[in-house]
Amino acid sequence: MTLQPDPAPLYADHLATLTRRADQALARGGLDHLVIPSGRLHYQASDDLGYPFYVNPQFKAWLPLTRVPDSWIVYTPGKRPQLIFLQPRDYWHVVPGTPEGWWVEHFDIHIIRTPDEAIALLPKPANRCAILGEPLSTLGEYAPNNPEAVVDYLAWHRSYKTAYEIALMRQAQALAVRGHRAAEAAFRNGASEFQIHMTYCAAVGQDASELPYGNIIGLNEHAAVLHYTELGRSAPAVSRSFLIDAGASAAGYASDITRTYAADTGSEFQAMIDAVDAAQIRMCEAVGPGVDYKQLHIDAHLSLMGILKDFGVITVSPEAALVSGVSAAFFPHGLGHPLGLQVHDVAGFAESDRGGRIPRPAGHPYLRMTRLLEPGMVVTIEPGLYFIDMLLDDAKAAGHTDAINWDRVAHFKPFGGIRIEDNVLCTDSGADNLTRPAFAAAPSHSR
Repeated sequence: MTLQPDPAPLYADHLATLTRRADQALARGGLDHLVIPSGRLHYQASDDLGYPFYVNPQFKAWLPLTRVPDSWIVYTPGKRPQLIFLQPRDYWHVVPGTPEGWWVEHFDIHIIRTPDEAIALLPKPANRCAILGEPLSTLGEYAPNNPEAVVDYLAWHRSYKTAYEIALMRQAQALAVRGHRAAEAAFRNGASEFQIHMTYCAAVGQDASELPYGNIIGLNEHAAVLHYTELGRSAPAVSRSFLIDAGASAAGYASDITRTYAADTGSEFQAMIDAVDAAQIRMCEAVGPGVDYKQLHIDAHLSLMGILKDFGVITVSPEAALVSGVSAAFFPHGLGHPLGLQVHDVAGFAESDRGGRIPRPAGHPYLRMTRLLEPGMVVTIEPGLYFIDMLLDDAKAAGHTDAINWDRVAHFKPFGGIRIEDNVLCTDSGADNLTRPAFAAAPSHSR
């Protein structure tokens, strides 16, 4: 197994980068202090049952802490950052341990026993603070204000990952691939969607609240539902195909990986998977500095329609399928999105660090990234081909009946669809695929 990079020696430079960005963001906003609440627990109405806690992404950018509600980071330019850490007196729940590890030497740490004790430690006056978070985090007069100039600047620069962040994202790849290998083996052993999901979680060592998003586990026709998360408890009578879109978290950083498998590895559907996989590798290799992500998306449509043409599913050229909208019936989502602290990370449409928005190409409403790629960005590349009744009916209604071979559609529809997704780092010299080496280091044991 490939040795994973250690984020510890990279953290000091990461923190220095964050403080430089914070200095500039505060200057842009005309404010004196950056205040970041970790977030609060949400409780169900008329009950003391809490929803899963998801830490504020702005908070976990600074610290590898993801399960610490009612804590705060405070940064004032020229001073050491502070952590106000809630360690309550509580016998109902596990109390967070005193902070320790390689990052603590970089913070002044204040332990509080109740959330309200943070007020005395937060910088005064509150109206001189950029407070980044959700409304529920309000504490006294410290209500998240999310100043636009500050948020725009930080979001833009969050696109450029530090070496520390890339190290954690590589760890997240390795964890997810461990789950993907186990999930494929479970599929080939006849498991249900729910059983595959549980196998994945066990292999990764993370439960549903720790994973970066809900696992998409689709057998047969369910692979045609883009966000299929129902997790059937019974295995289908006939096993034809399996699509899994699942990631993992490493100190709050996400991986987001999709693979598709055919039960019969000698089938025509397996040949189509192989064709999409080869095309997806070429799309990943096209990532590089100065490349327009919008053009990558358009090129993906042409490449995928070429595959459908080769397999006899469409009767028109790839170019004609793109112009007419037929391609969107088979590839209805975007090529991918930024990835990092959030699965769909921020600033995918940003025009600059002062805001603005780069529009999507006409006719492509679900593309999540429109920027030029630059070194340090991590994006997903996830082309897909699906056989979705609703979209195929729309194509018929739009007058495109003759552009599609409906007998071939009927042949492939029971398999649902295909999606292949890798996470790719843009470097000065081109693409660094973070996902493929993780699979190479964890060979399949499914056969």
